[in-house]
Amino acid sequence: MKKFLMTTLMLCCLPFFAWAQSSAINTDPPADKTKPAIMDAFALPSHGSQINVIAYVASGAGPHPVVVLLHGFPGNERNLDVAQAIRRAGYTVLVSSYRGAWGSQGAFSFAHSLEDSQAAVDYLRVPANARRLRVDPDKIVLMGHSMGGWMALATGAADAKVRAVITISAAEMPGLAAASAGEYGAAKALKLCVPVMNDGSFAALAGDTPEAACKELIENAAHWIFSNDVKGLATRPVFLITSDDGFAPAATALAQALRAAGNQQVHEAHLATDHSYSDKRIALTQIVLDDLDALKLQ
Repeated sequence: MKKFLMTTLMLCCLPFFAWAQSSAINTDPPADKTKPAIMDAFALPSHGSQINVIAYVASGAGPHPVVVLLHGFPGNERNLDVAQAIRRAGYTVLVSSYRGAWGSQGAFSFAHSLEDSQAAVDYLRVPANARRLRVDPDKIVLMGHSMGGWMALATGAADAKVRAVITISAAEMPGLAAASAGEYGAAKALKLCVPVMNDGSFAALAGDTPEAACKELIENAAHWIFSNDVKGLATRPVFLITSDDGFAPAATALAQALRAAGNQQVHEAHLATDHSYSDKRIALTQIVLDDLDALKLQ
């Protein structure tokens, strides 16, 4: 009897799971011969430098809602599989780098990365750029992984016209720096930070060093911690995706602070996997697509 019940349960649930999975994960949309989906690689201006971006432009005339996808530190996992699925779902995706990262002009720094994230958003609001990429500049969503999650939160908090923020294992690097400095003092915190930062990441970054990066974090931590973003994000959807990488507590604390500030549009999802979501790529993509669908931007 037990075996029969289990078999019946599995069979009855199969159609539900097949229905629940977004078709954008594994099905291409109908082709539009007049306005096909395209990939457009170019550079956009940011504070005197040109930063590299890739636009995955959705099929159809649009204008499409657009996701600005911000990578981490240094950004080895770019989440391009997620970007392609987002495009199949009808969004255009702008995958943006930072100054000094992955061949972009200029020098990398966290302050520059914050400026570059806003520059990517500003670029989409120039009418000629919006027309060329077939995007709706009033429907911009920020999404970031790791350090990119920090960038997405801070940029979204400062820019009231951003419609929503999605983070994937948002790394509160300033919070860690502040906690370390508070416990050990700035000098010792700097000595502890440098070996951690010097993990090979700077091979993909130009114009910065582990020492300078650690010093920048410690000196600016009070201005960059997640709690400072609560007021700016109190009225807009915030989606927080976490994993078993140690960054989940900061996201949970942010969610609690946002709700305490009156935000009823905070959503949390957790996957038991590593920081790169190495064995949960489809599950991660499904969560992101569900989050975007909840926004009803198309």
